[in-house]
Amino acid sequence: MDTAKIEAGVRLILEGVGEDPEREGLRETPARVARMYEEVLGGLEEDPSRHFDVTFDEGHEEIVLVGDIPFFSMCEHHLAPFFGKAHVAYIPGEDGRICGISKLARLVDGFAKRPQVQERLTGQIADTLVEALHPAGVIVVLEADLGKSTQSYAFSQEFPERYFEMGIAEADMMNIAAGLSTMGLVPFCSTFAMFGAGRA
Repeated sequence: MDTAKIEAGVRLILEGVGEDPEREGLRETPARVARMYEEVLGGLEEDPSRHFDVTFDEGHEEIVLVGDIPFFSMCEHHLAPFFGKAHVAYIPGEDGRICGISKLARLVDGFAKRPQVQERLTGQIADTLVEALHPAGVIVVLEADLGKSTQSYAFSQEFPERYFEMGIAEADMMNIAAGLSTMGLVPFCSTFAMFGAGRA
């Protein structure tokens, strides 16, 4: 990341709005802003899929869900921050392969820390899980605050099909997607077999 260009750009903005970049309160502002962008846009310099270089063949068959993953991102249209919670769930594929639970939070963070739109962020998280784990299904829900509360969803086709076959209603499936942890029905971070009996 070119922090010198960022600092020069901040000085131009300050001048453009009629401020004096050399006054005491603003003298260090360009450098501070450059350091901030290094942190909040640090995902530009990493490949979030690297967190799935190591996975585990555990023969697991049930939903893996992590809810209430905090994220902070930057709207690419106005360079204004937006933030919220992500809920990520997947059903392991036939080989039962899983990743470490913490990797799901790192995946969200890696894609969030770059200029984004909420819809693309949601899809990138889901697509990476599909490519990395080859799961039977994936669903991602983002709840964000962009001045008003918004939600975005992404799920692989197999996710609803599998649960429709098991007799699970669409509304119940979306409750899973919205993060059962937020409703107090499961712990903050859970691997659970809620519908295990229905798979006999």
